[in-house]
Amino acid sequence: MGKAKPEASAPVTGKSVLAAETRRLGRSALLPIALGYGVALCGLAQAWLLARLVAGLLGYPVGGWLDLAGAAALMAAAAGLTALQEIAQSAAGRAARAHLRGVAFGRLLALGPADQRAAGEKATLVVERIEALDGYFSKWMPAAALALAVPCTIILVLLFVDWVSASVLLVMGMLVPIGMAVAGIGAAMASKRQFEALGKLSGRFTDRVRGIPTLVLFNRAGAEADGLARAAEELRARTMKVLRIAFLSSGILELLSAFTLAYLAWRHGALLGNNHPNPVAALWCILLVPAFFQPLRMFSGAYHEAQSARGAATELAPLLAPAPASTGLDLAEVPPRVAVVFSEVVLRYTADRAPALDGLTFSAAAGETLLLAGASGSGKSSALALLLGFRRATAGRVAINGQDVALLKPEELRRISAYIGQKPHIFGGSIFDNIRLAQPEAGREAVTAAAQAAQVMQFAADLPQGLDTLVGEGGFGLSGGQAQRVALARAFLRDAPLVLMDEPTASLDPGTEELVLDAIRKLCLGRTAIIATHSAAALRGLPGRVLTLEAGRAAGRRMAGN
Repeated sequence: MGKAKPEASAPVTGKSVLAAETRRLGRSALLPIALGYGVALCGLAQAWLLARLVAGLLGYPVGGWLDLAGAAALMAAAAGLTALQEIAQSAAGRAARAHLRGVAFGRLLALGPADQRAAGEKATLVVERIEALDGYFSKWMPAAALALAVPCTIILVLLFVDWVSASVLLVMGMLVPIGMAVAGIGAAMASKRQFEALGKLSGRFTDRVRGIPTLVLFNRAGAEADGLARAAEELRARTMKVLRIAFLSSGILELLSAFTLAYLAWRHGALLGNNHPNPVAALWCILLVPAFFQPLRMFSGAYHEAQSARGAATELAPLLAPAPASTGLDLAEVPPRVAVVFSEVVLRYTADRAPALDGLTFSAAAGETLLLAGASGSGKSSALALLLGFRRATAGRVAINGQDVALLKPEELRRISAYIGQKPHIFGGSIFDNIRLAQPEAGREAVTAAAQAAQVMQFAADLPQGLDTLVGEGGFGLSGGQAQRVALARAFLRDAPLVLMDEPTASLDPGTEELVLDAIRKLCLGRTAIIATHSAAALRGLPGRVLTLEAGRAAGRRMAGN
């Protein structure tokens, strides 16, 4: 039965990402604000006691040792609350970053190879962009709340003491956001451009590091070093522009603070010289000026953190957008045998390019091995991408056991298949754990049997710790043929009815290629296998039919080995 179509949700923006995470933090976001307000109240009381002490030193009959002890106790309490506030702020920022990083990484996993961004750009998004959000949750939110609560409290208290001083602080406090808004417009634009430059530099650097051997071989190392230097210079220039705007905003605040302090000192100083009726209140008004501007100063510093965070959140918003609800069908159970049919399938990656598949039609019966041959770019990998659920056909029909794959969830397609690529990724860890990746709940006996079937044990037996031998990230410590056999062992352990392979013997020497082909023959027994290859040894040595593709269409059929 069909499912009700979900209501269209509002588009995800940088602001909505930050707002949603703020709501999720809940009490964790409120605790630093409460502690900061407690620090401010301690400061107000401490200023009153200090005003009494100073008045006593000026000859007025107030102040004493109790006031000094009280001021010292309040100072210690404020220091303790400040330390707790910093801990709470750090915890809130850390929790927000951990959650957002998990969501972003999960989204990248859900997109899979369909996400065409470079590896460096993805790493920048998940690491640096999310790291830039820390200031919003750990500094900006407490600073924004306290910048409103503390000055309002001081003004309300001073209204009962000296309404003129309260009015002066109110006017100066209202000028602060105006000055910051003027500087903030430029800061937001400069921060966004800075993040764009940082993303370009990070992505370019990561991709060039991966391709160092190629750059050296083609004598392009110097040119790429110059290119990276230009990108770094662009980032430096944009960073300095952000800092200039930040200093401008701070200068406006300091100017207002100095003017307020000078005016109140002049006014109350003149009154103190003429027997002020309430010298403690006069001194208190002067001592409260730094306390009044301190949360505004913190707000000003955090304001630029917020602008940077909003720029980063804008870049992250498309990635953090929730994946559309899958309305496809689930498979009740993995079918023991799978038949595949392509009927006039068209696949376009972009509208301005020729289709990768242009009316491709073929079928693979249950238990049959089908070899897709053809030159690079003929559509072999694109056909596999459709069967893996990484792409959806633009037109035509792809069916598994008569069921249109467009009606199935992409994850269901991957659940019934095992995939082996040209360069399988080996994770840092033991060979055993790399094989068990295909079936995390598998026991040692099953993993060892899969390793034996894929001829992994042929080289693992000579290693110091056998299957428990550690290898580096990317397969460091293993040859290409050994890494390919580990990937085959994963497929044996997965025991899926549909096996998909993309150039599984590319770049292997003849002896290793024969070993891998022998393991592939065992893997294909009793399973439906579709193998993209242009290896002459594979086309000769693997049983089944050969379908030659040309420009995304079937160009010829023959039996393997002919």
